[in-house]
Amino acid sequence: MATAMAPTAVERAVLEEEFRWLLHDEVHAVLRQLQDILKEASLRFTLPGSGMEGPAKQENFILGSSGTDQVKGVLTLQGDALSQAIQDARNHVSQAIYLLNNRDESYQFRTGAEVLKLMDAVMLQLTRARNRLTTPATLTLPEIAASGLTRMFTPALPSDLLVNVYINLNKLCLTVYQLHTLQPNSTKNFRPAGGSVLHSPGAMFEWGAQRLEVSHVHKVESVIPWLNDALVFFTVSLQLCQQLKDKISVFSSYWSYRPF
Repeated sequence: MATAMAPTAVERAVLEEEFRWLLHDEVHAVLRQLQDILKEASLRFTLPGSGMEGPAKQENFILGSSGTDQVKGVLTLQGDALSQAIQDARNHVSQAIYLLNNRDESYQFRTGAEVLKLMDAVMLQLTRARNRLTTPATLTLPEIAASGLTRMFTPALPSDLLVNVYINLNKLCLTVYQLHTLQPNSTKNFRPAGGSVLHSPGAMFEWGAQRLEVSHVHKVESVIPWLNDALVFFTVSLQLCQQLKDKISVFSSYWSYRPF
């Protein structure tokens, strides 16, 4: 049975020098790359009308569906009518930048474990930012009704329509639910629907003193180029973090916890 041989003194000296260079030079080079990329990503999430550099104050999106009903339209966003997902993602990016800024050029990493801890913390924030865009929130119909999204339209929508607007990957998605009131003498078994990204016809809910049912559902979407840019930035940053972790891990059996 083969056994691993301990490195010779010469091999150990070479490994030690390589690891010292990795801690003192390569790590900071990667951190600079990450800072530059994430600053660009952060600009993509600057809210319209915030007074900061970023997307235009007013944006028009051509919305269309791939279904047979061919619903089409133009949605104009002004101010922060749709901000929560974008704001959450930007907060996570800002937190990642904060972690990196705390380890500037003057900071000396002393162990590999310290670098791994930093990379894990940065990757956690980036993963949360990406997930906020790739995993839309599941909402109940009363939560959608209470969100105020239906009231943001000008002119106002008819009272039998309910609207949800959300981000999914690089797309702005708009779902329109057409409702009808269930009469008190209805023979239908009333069962309120749970949370979902997309509710189906037949879903029921109670709003105020009324019991309502979804009769028709229409979904349209539009690609947002700068959201696609942000997702690419997240992917590249996560890859850089993982590559640095892999480089550090090569030396883990020797000097992960040895200070230099």
